[in-house]
Amino acid sequence: MTEGNNPNASNPASPRSSNHVYIFDTTLRDGEQSPGASMNLEEKIRIASVLEEMGIDIIEAGFPIASNGDFEAVREVARVVKNSTVCGLARAGRADIDRAWEALQGAARPRIHTFIATSPLHMKYKLQMQPEDVHKAVIASVSHARNLCPDVEWSCEDGSRSEHDFLCRTVESAIKAGARTINIPDTVGYTVPEEYAALIRMLFDRVPNIDRAVISVHCHNDLGLAVANSLAAVGAGARQVECTVNGLGERAGNCSMEEVVMALKTRHDRMPFDTGIKTEYIMRASRLVSQVTGFAVQNNKAIVGANAFAHESGIHQDGMLKHSGTYEIMTPESVGLIKSNLVMGKHSGRNAFRTKLKELGFELGDNALNDVFHRFKALADRKKEVFDEDLVALVDDTVQHEAERIKFVALQVVAGSKGPQSADLELQVDGVTKTVKTEGNGPVDAIFNGIRALVPNEARLQLYQVHAVTGGTDAQAEVTVRLEEGGKTVNGQGADPDTLVASARAYIHALNKLLTKREKTAPAALSA
Repeated sequence: MTEGNNPNASNPASPRSSNHVYIFDTTLRDGEQSPGASMNLEEKIRIASVLEEMGIDIIEAGFPIASNGDFEAVREVARVVKNSTVCGLARAGRADIDRAWEALQGAARPRIHTFIATSPLHMKYKLQMQPEDVHKAVIASVSHARNLCPDVEWSCEDGSRSEHDFLCRTVESAIKAGARTINIPDTVGYTVPEEYAALIRMLFDRVPNIDRAVISVHCHNDLGLAVANSLAAVGAGARQVECTVNGLGERAGNCSMEEVVMALKTRHDRMPFDTGIKTEYIMRASRLVSQVTGFAVQNNKAIVGANAFAHESGIHQDGMLKHSGTYEIMTPESVGLIKSNLVMGKHSGRNAFRTKLKELGFELGDNALNDVFHRFKALADRKKEVFDEDLVALVDDTVQHEAERIKFVALQVVAGSKGPQSADLELQVDGVTKTVKTEGNGPVDAIFNGIRALVPNEARLQLYQVHAVTGGTDAQAEVTVRLEEGGKTVNGQGADPDTLVASARAYIHALNKLLTKREKTAPAALSA
């Protein structure tokens, strides 16, 4: 190990061993840049709180200058989060850096993350700058950020395709100007593990002051190598991995947080590094991000997919019955799953229900608990088996709708092949009960027509997605609706054993978000 791996340079208040790998989660920033994955302030705070609970070292909360919404999100996450470092992204311009620092004022552990591209392709065509001018911008931006904030990270965008001589020069200058963390991104997911590890080793060999900074990696998944590249870089000396929950992110996404963390934990024999992450929170974080963004996790996704701990093959089942280690290299409990499926029923009491929710990671106030408990009882009367996933969906659906201006009250639908399909809908709008009967090209269209009749709007439906929370014909449906209005895009979710009721709840949830967005005006992001 080199002295450059000493994380004390990144966080002197929390010294770690040279084998500690910092987990930098950028779900709220890079993850949100996935088309259609925008999150509102409340959702970002919910996700940030779970990330803090699970022990994430650094939470990149957003890009403050991009919009008023991003600025407010970073500022509020900085105020709420106490144990994790809260980071704001900024380009190399002073305006970006000043705006990031303004948003981070309330953070217990603030970090400014500033960046500029260093590859010939990006410098020539995107920045339209000469390398010498880029080098000067690195020094100026890092120096300015360091004068404001004691913890500065610098990234060389498209670092994996940068010329080695210029990369070494800019890294050395960034450290000299005050950067405590140096990030070498594989911005377009182009590199392969051996090549990326060699790049990291080259920096350790050639940059004379590299012992004064933690080396970080930020890998995209365009070739499906983001996790492999990140692990290779850790083996070569990097001590911070930038990643997202469920691998969310632009294009093919980022390095998956749950995959890199569990790989380090499971194969500690070959990779003797520690993260300090409470891995039993992984499923909770995965479900929350999926629910908030509307991006369903594929069944065969590593660690958090529905099939990750499922066994259908007779040979596999026989092996599992004899010893779980035959076909499982980690336990379901280690990522926050509970083996027993049927845990609650219609005879369960309030105290047992509250205890069960605590086991699943939920701490609800009395009012919220009452609302969820009543919906649970109604569900238990209608559904033969109530699973953990049902309870998670109930809590998420109830809590997210708690303070909405438009609330679902009742729905009666006429459907079938003979038609016409119609919906009798009852909503509460700003405390006033309203009813309408509408027809449509199918029951869902009739419901959405009814909502538009009671709450007039010009929103355009971009996505309507349904998936079952559990198996069986009596499974709860989780519906995601994406609406666009005036360039603003929002996702809404709803859950109910009745798919049509879930559809109404999802549309109403999205519409409530649009009402909130109408009250905010976002300025255009400034150029670097």
